[in-house]
This record gives sequence, structure tokens and C-alpha cells, in this order.
Amino acid sequence: MKVQEQLQNALIASRKLIMLEGEMVKEILIELAKQTRANTDFILQENKKDLERMDSKDPNYDRLKLTPDRIDGIAGDIENVASLPNPIGNTLKKELRPNGLKVRKTTVPFGLIGVIYEARPNVTLDVFALCFKSGNACVLKGGSDAIYSNTAIVSIIKKVLNQFELDVNTVSLLSTDREDTNEMLKAREYIDLIIPRGSQGLIDFVRKNSTIPVIETGVGVCHTYFDELGDIEKGRE
Repeated sequence: MKVQEQLQNALIASRKLIMLEGEMVKEILIELAKQTRANTDFILQENKKDLERMDSKDPNYDRLKLTPDRIDGIAGDIENVASLPNPIGNTLKKELRPNGLKVRKTTVPFGLIGVIYEARPNVTLDVFALCFKSGNACVLKGGSDAIYSNTAIVSIIKKVLNQFELDVNTVSLLSTDREDTNEMLKAREYIDLIIPRGSQGLIDFVRKNSTIPVIETGVGVCHTYFDELGDIEKGRE
């Protein structure tokens, strides 16, 4: 399926979410957590295909790797999101103007959110859960390193959506082709917001090339301290 067709379908799906009740959203996310745990073997099977294509010494290897405990933790995160208060339809401010006009500021969904990320397959479920909870459809662009894992996870999400008779295009996974990324970043007529999650290079690329509003997540600030008495060669290994 071409990118434009995927985005068109995702936009239609995003509009259908507006009428979805908060309790139904919660029920669907709880079922997704249940199905995530139930499909642990399937997810690990597909994740293994990704791991086999990567050098085990690659810094991204551990980020890519899923385990039963990690999958259970991801499912727990989905349940935590499900239990959060409904963020949609809340009145933040209201006032009566001198001319009698009543003005109210209410929380509403963005619509369709595009998320670009790298070698962390857990992000696929995290992003969907957060977008869905806030009434948004999402278009996902994961890294090529995690293509098998992401495809498996999205298939589980779509299965749950179909179970509740919702539009499966509420979540869409684009190919890892770089041209698809460029097309996604220019699709203002479909996507309301872009969020890059990853390295400084990825964030800079999205910011420079997107014609869609971007929310930057920021890069990590992790540091490693190496004592002067340490074995440098052992550290490298």
C-alpha cells in the first residue's frame, strides 16, 4: 500500500475516534495488554529475526532485544495508561463575555499523530497506547532494525481493534524506506503532529525537513564514568 493511501485511511480512522467513550478506550487498552502477554511467544519469535540481523556487540542490541519480563513490563505500562483519567473533553477554562457570549476551553485530540523512532520495539506499543488514550490515531515509522518486531506488534494491535469493531487503520506502520519518511514529513493535509523519538541526528533531520508541527522529545543525557585505574580494553569489550 502506498504511503498516501495509508495516510488517507489513517485520517479517516482518526475522525471516527472522536465519538469513542473513555470507558471503551480503557477496556480496549486493557484487552491490548492481555493480548500482548498472550502473544509473548509470537513477539519473541519475530524479535529473534531482528536480533539475528544485528551484531550482538552493537550498542542498539539490548534496546532491540525483548524478553518475557520486558514484554510483561510493556503490558503493565499499557494498563497504567488505561487507568489514567480521560484527558479528552475536560473544560480547562470558561467565561462569559460582556456581550453575553459564553467561551469555553476544552481538551480535544490532535487527530493524526506521526511518530518516528529507531530500534526500540517497545515504543510501538507505548506510542499507540498514549495516542489512543488521548483520542488520536497514529502513523508509526520505526527503524529497519526492528521491522519484524514492529510488524508483529502492530498486527496484535489491529487484531484487538478489529475485535472491538474499530477501524484497524487507527494504527498504521509505514515501511522503513527513507523516501516514505520524507513523504510522511511533508503530509500536512493528513498528519497534524510529528514526534521524533531517538538520536540527535534523527531529531535534527525531522525538524529540518518536516512541514508539519514537531514536538521534540529531547535526547538522552546519559554519561559513563571510567576510573583511571580501570582496564580500558576490558571496558571496550
